[in-house]
Amino acid sequence: MAERGQGDPLGGAVDRRVRADRMPGDPAELRGLGWWRDRTVVDDFLEHSARQPGKTAVVSRRGDRNAESFTYREFAGIVDRFASVLLELGVRPGEAVSFQLPNWWQFAAVHLACGRIGAVSNPVLPILRSREVAFICDRLRSRVLITPGTFRGHDYAAMAAGIAASVGTLEHVLVAGEAPEGLPGTRRLEELAAAVAVAPNLDALRPSPDDPAQVGFTSGTTGEPKGVVHTWNTVYAGMRPSYEAARLTPDDVLLAFSPLGHTVGFYYGVTMPFLYGMTVVYQDTWDPAAALELIAEHGVTWTMAAPTFLADLCAAGSARPVRSLSRISCAGAPIPPDLVGRVRERLGARLLAVWGMTEVGALSTTRLDDDPLRAAESDGGPMPWNELKIADKTGRELPHGQEGRLLARGASLLVGYHGRRDLLDAAIDADGWFDTGDLARMDDDGYIRICGRTKDIVVRGGENVPVVEVEGELVRHPAIRDVAVVGAPDPRLGERAVAVVVPADPRQPPDLRDLQAHLRAAGMATQFWPEHLVLADSLPRTATGKVQKFLLRADVAGVFAGDTPKTTILEPK
Repeated sequence: MAERGQGDPLGGAVDRRVRADRMPGDPAELRGLGWWRDRTVVDDFLEHSARQPGKTAVVSRRGDRNAESFTYREFAGIVDRFASVLLELGVRPGEAVSFQLPNWWQFAAVHLACGRIGAVSNPVLPILRSREVAFICDRLRSRVLITPGTFRGHDYAAMAAGIAASVGTLEHVLVAGEAPEGLPGTRRLEELAAAVAVAPNLDALRPSPDDPAQVGFTSGTTGEPKGVVHTWNTVYAGMRPSYEAARLTPDDVLLAFSPLGHTVGFYYGVTMPFLYGMTVVYQDTWDPAAALELIAEHGVTWTMAAPTFLADLCAAGSARPVRSLSRISCAGAPIPPDLVGRVRERLGARLLAVWGMTEVGALSTTRLDDDPLRAAESDGGPMPWNELKIADKTGRELPHGQEGRLLARGASLLVGYHGRRDLLDAAIDADGWFDTGDLARMDDDGYIRICGRTKDIVVRGGENVPVVEVEGELVRHPAIRDVAVVGAPDPRLGERAVAVVVPADPRQPPDLRDLQAHLRAAGMATQFWPEHLVLADSLPRTATGKVQKFLLRADVAGVFAGDTPKTTILEPK
């Protein structure tokens, strides 16, 4: 019998390495163009630690506690100790280290520690539970899992201990922050770090910038998680153009409240600040009033968030104006037109629309010199270092204005789906174009507008319903706070559109006739109108605000069967 963690159930050696299956271009050419580099973000971080040791690197606020603050020198010392702990636990270059942490300083320290020894970061979203986390750890053959003790009422340490009992390759469960007493199979990360001797060979373990840096599992708008692998260079190429588009500098202060385990938080809350030597402020639990306090106290100048979070900030900002915040990048969902003005009025900031995805990072953005309302009308033009194309099913490029499949090609593309080379080969064609799975159209300026996911389209009697346009018009209705349009099977037409609505006032919800009258007044074609209304308390969303339409489709699957009333109520789950 193989010793725990040393072999598989059949007695063979465990292959733990995360690999790059396919580069998005010739590395030498990409370096020559300046799109890739010969250094990693960890190299930048160490350089900043030497050049500006007293500058604040991280401010970390947990709930309603006082924030913790670390200089670059202090944080570099923590990173080296965490790296030494991982080495002592047997982690080797190319192996994934799984960590399910909130927006705490430990998240950034663990990621940088992985980079110090050539290991691969595997951030896991805190919303995931034992089934999903066990799947990820098993797929990656993770040796180490790092979690909080408890967070927002959930016992992560006990969950992780249970996962370790079922995943044979998982040898160590480390608890960051406060740890429960007497829980078998767990140890405190900070205690190990305080006792460890810093390894003398850390610099010798420096990874190549073309080595895998991160493997993140997709957040689930389709229900099928895939392990997306990026190198240090593809992460760099997917992040830097956003820094330039927002005209940021090393003197800017960032607020990161989007989950660091998701692409948005990972790129802009963990990669960007340490690449440029900035100060980053972490907020672990969403509270708009607390966010405004952090902005005011630490002079935050930029953040990135989904529209729902910005609407919350605007509402809180009416009572507490902020002065330092000058730019906000917005991603994850279409921006309502009135939000552009509210952000300027309540927060004093200019809003930029950004579109991207886990596989490619940020691919398009509006610019600061655009008309401000363009952020609500467009998802921006292509970022430097990448190309976008609107194509038909055969890959033929379509004229401007026509809706089609959105394809991307460039320096920030993923290098693999861990353990699923077949999925990568299916997603990228012979010319290097990656199928994003989105439908979009492009205007004469090269700006795109996302029209929906390929899998989310509603085809009524052979006619595609422009779902995003219908949603964008409905959300203007004063009785609607949130809305999603999905398709439900219909025996005659194939599909018909269903509007799932969160009322602005649950005591006075709109009815289907209200929605249809609103769309008629907006001049929208009758065949695009929703033909059934579902009232809900909330919409299921990913951690970054994207609506999980596959769940809604399952909920409404039978509404056009039999004598179902025109309006139904979706009971909370």
